[in-house]
Amino acid sequence: MLKGSCLCGAVTYTADGEIGQPAACHCTQCRKQSGHVWASAWCAETDLTITGDVRWYHASPTAKRGFCPTCGSVLFWKAQTEDTISFSAGSIDGPTGLNLRIHIFTADKGDYYDIADGVPQREN
Repeated sequence: MLKGSCLCGAVTYTADGEIGQPAACHCTQCRKQSGHVWASAWCAETDLTITGDVRWYHASPTAKRGFCPTCGSVLFWKAQTEDTISFSAGSIDGPTGLNLRIHIFTADKGDYYDIADGVPQREN
């Protein structure tokens, strides 16, 4: 089980069950919403308990992003057609026990940094 929260603490969550190892997304949307790279783990939507007011932004026809309306922390990403939900690895409280498994959408990454950690990369 993992617990997490936004910066101000108004939104908290508990992820239970199988937790997927995180991916670092370098796509334009993730970079714009987070200010850099957005890393997230995932679980079944039914295994995520959210407390507090979450606002959802439909960033595309296929996915939405959940954030705290008080502090602006982006916490969740949900594809319309999947029964899983992603949560920000940076919002997890305490040690995670997780390991980054892949960098995705590396073709869209910013030109101001390199990916040099040896983790597998996927261009899209």
